[in-house]
Amino acid sequence: MRNLQPEIERLYAAGALNGAAAADARGVFLEFRDLLTGGRVRAAEKLGGQWKVNPWVKQGILLGFRLGELAETGGQGALSFVDKDTFPARQFKIADKVRVVPGGSSVRTGAYLAPGVICMPPMYVNAGAYVDEGTMIDSHALVGSCAQIGKQVHLSAAAQVGGVLEPVNASPVIIEDNVLVGGNCGIYEGTQVRQGAVLGAGVILTRATPVYDIVREQVYRATATEPLVVPENAVVVPGSRAISKGKSADWGLSLYTPVIVKYRDEKTQTSLELEDLLR
Repeated sequence: MRNLQPEIERLYAAGALNGAAAADARGVFLEFRDLLTGGRVRAAEKLGGQWKVNPWVKQGILLGFRLGELAETGGQGALSFVDKDTFPARQFKIADKVRVVPGGSSVRTGAYLAPGVICMPPMYVNAGAYVDEGTMIDSHALVGSCAQIGKQVHLSAAAQVGGVLEPVNASPVIIEDNVLVGGNCGIYEGTQVRQGAVLGAGVILTRATPVYDIVREQVYRATATEPLVVPENAVVVPGSRAISKGKSADWGLSLYTPVIVKYRDEKTQTSLELEDLLR
């Protein structure tokens, strides 16, 4: 792997490749893709308590798109596909210990799903994503490119976890262990949700979204260099903030904002343990 990184960086910087050079580059990419699919390289990893982005991994994924050719896969009916041949849909086996319930789900090669992951139809996981043990991806949920999902996470129905490939040094969305993401949530633009947090249905988190903590009396925001971070065990629900100026104030308008209303307690934990019945 130490030798693979400079090769990926060199090939990515080289731009368009043709002939024998393209064939050699494809061989390097396929070796990289196997490591990515096996979870042995990651777009981001936690080191010393801090998340570190690995730009070369995203360069490798982009290299795969550059090298790929359109190919037809699947059957001849409604479920046939046309996509880059470098990122075909994954085919799971019993040995993978991943449950993929029938009904139209798709996982791209280059995405890692650990043993114990459950995929409820229809759902989608894009290349570069890392989904750790025991996580459930519920119906209509999306795990975007390079997103990092921890252990025992529940992505409820229609939850959207945004992806990021460019710029290559940008942080992907990170959801740590034991997080519950409620239905119709959207987590985008490198937001980090620390372990044990609970996002109520409909919570939207972006770089431009301040999170108001009425328990600790703080406001959490992204900065020019740091993503929005939701604290450990925070329970976040959709809220609103009144507009105090101009015509908007006269009209009584307010803007959406996520609000931390409590931190995880015994009652919250008991309700979350019911999720185990579905696994």
